[in-house]
Amino acid sequence: MRTRAGTVLVAAVCAVLALLASGCAATVDGQPFASRTVTAGIDPGFVHGTDGGGDDRLAAAVLHDLETWWGGQFPKLANGARFTPLKGYFSVDSSRDGPGPPCTGSASDVEGNAFYCPRADIIAYDRAALLPVLRQKFGDSAVVVVLAHEFGHSVQQRLQSSSPTSAGLDSGAPTILSEGQADCYAGTFLRSVRDGALPDLRTDDQGIDGAMSALITFRDPVGTDAADDRAHGNAFDRVSSFQDGYDGGPPACAGMTLQNRSFTQQSFASLSDAQSGGNLPLPDLLKAMGTDLDRYFGGLVRQRGGQWTAPAIREGGRGCGSDAVDLCPGNPPTLAVDDRALARVHDGIGDYASGTVIASRYALAAMTALRLPTTGPQAGTTALCLAGAYTGDVGKPGSDFSLSPGDLDEAVGLLESDDSAARSTDGATTAGGSYGRIEDFRRGVTGGAGSCLAR
Repeated sequence: MRTRAGTVLVAAVCAVLALLASGCAATVDGQPFASRTVTAGIDPGFVHGTDGGGDDRLAAAVLHDLETWWGGQFPKLANGARFTPLKGYFSVDSSRDGPGPPCTGSASDVEGNAFYCPRADIIAYDRAALLPVLRQKFGDSAVVVVLAHEFGHSVQQRLQSSSPTSAGLDSGAPTILSEGQADCYAGTFLRSVRDGALPDLRTDDQGIDGAMSALITFRDPVGTDAADDRAHGNAFDRVSSFQDGYDGGPPACAGMTLQNRSFTQQSFASLSDAQSGGNLPLPDLLKAMGTDLDRYFGGLVRQRGGQWTAPAIREGGRGCGSDAVDLCPGNPPTLAVDDRALARVHDGIGDYASGTVIASRYALAAMTALRLPTTGPQAGTTALCLAGAYTGDVGKPGSDFSLSPGDLDEAVGLLESDDSAARSTDGATTAGGSYGRIEDFRRGVTGGAGSCLAR
């Protein structure tokens, strides 16, 4: 976060990470998830180069169900045109020397990657350095989301050629927009897996969270220019595209254009900002946010007929509850900050992770002023949504600072890892997992406070 004027959400041409589709290697990190995808033991014999092992059997089940599912969905988007199966799938052991699949020179070219090659109309993946790592770190659903994303590119190509009036991106669409649409298509497929609508795959809410965590992990480096032809998108935009597909189905993805979709990826505005990673020290953050949160939530309360007095911020020791930041009762209420606990969030994820927690506690203070409930799971959901609404307002006229390129990713990282920003004053929170928390925060960012308080 930077204390300077600016615009938070830049309507840039950017989208969700290509998930290795452009041949970019990535280091997989993140928290482990239980393997929650069940396969019916698909014979991977139709995959070129298969070793018949468990990773290939999972990939074969995914590819089989993708062909089946898109066989039913594609005609709805393409004026009745049939879906033509791909020309081939290739399992590659990148640890061994030897020839690679089509569109590559050797097996090592596929190391850590999966990709769709439109020239050959094939999907290839590394069974040695990609699939087992994804499964270990995030669960089987991470393999599903990677292959579903690559399959989405084959859908794009077929829509382009099926009919001039078919829904889909034209051949001149920016790369990052096409990658966002592919992640959206992946979200639609994961929804069908979650709903039990496919013959070979099953997953649950934990599996969906694991798939999203894989997407988040493979985000672009902070500060990547959205106009870069290798840009894939930040974490916020990637999960946004995935969730739009998960909730809206294939038509929502096919209709994605530069005119109806704004994204948030930004490059650093200065060398000093790049050197700091856009992060403020925690004491500076508390001071800067206290002023700006007072501006936003005070205006919101007064607009809705309430009386506002900014809560005092009390640092040091524990508050009135068990969180890093507690809203303690009083007239006005007090924000009690456990410095050590908040510093762990701040130092471990980034300054706007701790900023999101603080914003959600200010939201509870505003809800108190408006005589809205501050206890129970729904209150926590409303507070998180209002923290998103505040985030979407930062940088607008009257605000003295803007978000730096990595801040929204830091908010997503917090919401992925815990529910501290989604808890009410009595510690209650909904059971929606990271998917639900990110969705609630996004609703505020894109829809403003009205979308939070109308519920």
